[in-house]
This record gives sequence, C-alpha cells and structure tokens, in this order.
Amino acid sequence: MAGLRVVLDTNVLVSGLAYPASVPGRIVGAWRAGGLDLVLSRYILDEMARVLPRLPRVALSAADIRDLTDSFMFLADIVEPAAIDEPALRDGADRPILGTLIAAGARYLVTGDKDLLALADRYPILTPAVFWDRHGG
Repeated sequence: MAGLRVVLDTNVLVSGLAYPASVPGRIVGAWRAGGLDLVLSRYILDEMARVLPRLPRVALSAADIRDLTDSFMFLADIVEPAAIDEPALRDGADRPILGTLIAAGARYLVTGDKDLLALADRYPILTPAVFWDRHGG
C-alpha cells in the first residue's frame, strides 16, 4: 500500500479520527504509519474543522482543532481543487471534493458520501470498506 496516493473525504477523515478502531480509523492509521500518501485540500481541512466540534466523542478545544488542521498542512499533500463541471454531480457542495481528486491525480477518493459514490463508474471513488478490502492490512 506504500506510495498509494489517496484523497480522504471529510467524512472518512473525521470518522477515522473519532473512531480509531473503525475502517476509516484503520485507513487513517495506515496513513500515519506511512502506508499511504494522503492528499487533501484546504476545503477538506476547513470542513473537518467545522465538523469536529459537533462530535461529542472528539473532545478537542478550538485551539486543538486549529493545531490539528495546521498539522495536516505539513503532513499531507495539499492541492487546490480543480475547477470542474460534472453534470452528474448531485450535490454541488461536493464539487471541491471531486476537484481535489482530479487536481491530486490520486489513485482513489475514499468517501462514504452517496452523492460522490454515485460517480464511481466515472471516477476512482471507493467506500472505506471497499478500499480497505483491496488495500488494507
């Protein structure tokens, strides 16, 4: 799995941080162990910073969340999402996520978002479970 370039959608990243024993948690753990090359965008990081305070399981202060977000800036490859026009995209808010995959030239986008998964026939988009079945330890 080393050298496998992947984009983790916000839902996978947040779930992985909140629930380390879950499949998303194992994916985040594989990245932390150097098994994946993680690609994110500022959009994904900003979304993570907005979502984390709403999770009771994640007891981080605003300063801790800011520090965590800043650390990802140094630990992951950060790209600017490509401007895309994908008529099949059902939720326009997902445009920057898909744009991150395209700009990154990543092997996969790993997500639990059904609107993005609906595009899996056109783009390399996998659920966390399918990704882990194919590439996990």
